[in-house]
Amino acid sequence: MDQKVKKGLILEGGAMRGMFTAGVLDVMMRENIDFDGTIGVSAGSAFGCNIKSKQIGRVIRYATKYCNDWRFSSWKSLFKTGDLYGAEFCYKTIPYELDPMDFETFNKNRMEFYGVCTDVETGKPYYHKFSNGKGKDMQYFIASASMPVVSRIVEVDGKKLLDGGVADSIPVKFWEGKGYNQNVVVLTQPLGYVKKPNKILPLIKLMYKKYPEFVETVGQRHIYYNQTLEYIRKKELTGELFVIRPPHELNIGSMEHEPSELRRVYEIGVQTMEERINELKKYLYPICEKAAF
Repeated sequence: MDQKVKKGLILEGGAMRGMFTAGVLDVMMRENIDFDGTIGVSAGSAFGCNIKSKQIGRVIRYATKYCNDWRFSSWKSLFKTGDLYGAEFCYKTIPYELDPMDFETFNKNRMEFYGVCTDVETGKPYYHKFSNGKGKDMQYFIASASMPVVSRIVEVDGKKLLDGGVADSIPVKFWEGKGYNQNVVVLTQPLGYVKKPNKILPLIKLMYKKYPEFVETVGQRHIYYNQTLEYIRKKELTGELFVIRPPHELNIGSMEHEPSELRRVYEIGVQTMEERINELKKYLYPICEKAAF
């Protein structure tokens, strides 16, 4: 008996490099590309959730509108709230008031959606399956995108959590283990990128001395990350994975207050996906190559 095909989408993080991902996803949604499940890490979770709520253009809209608001992302936010990206503003004010997330569609959409966090007490990844996007789910969105040093530890369900990119930046193997066997990976670094050891590891050791397993995971992150890239590349070359990545370095920092820069990176994502959309359709729907989408 043939194995059941499960179409999966895997979204890397990368702070404002996630605007590339937002552009990619908007093109997918316009072209009615569907998946059985999506897993996002950090910005891949915070921005990627819009594919489940089917809100084309929402990320670029609120990011360009509020990027100069200190509550969105600033050193002032870090000093006043403990978070570089203000949790209250980004995960309550925006999704509930200023640019509402379509929670009803998110809830009704049968596509599974997971986010990756890092458990600071064990140093291991924690994979959360979202239900309706609200309440406790929103805490997991915050945790998945809470970068070490510039974010408070998020406590939810008895766990202490931070950025999922620390423990599992690109969760391809986890997703395959969940039965997803026809996967699309969206990366936010170009081909040939090699992650280097964390330059601020001494500060990490000082700030998180109560969590030695977490410190060890941070110290080993570049090794596991580069091994994962090698795994992805091998499967890409054999046609077992479809990989979308920027054509070159995006050259955008963790904070960006210039709307035109956010749109520049977003448009790179749009153009990259538009150029490869027919290739993607052939990968996902090999029997229906001639069908109209």
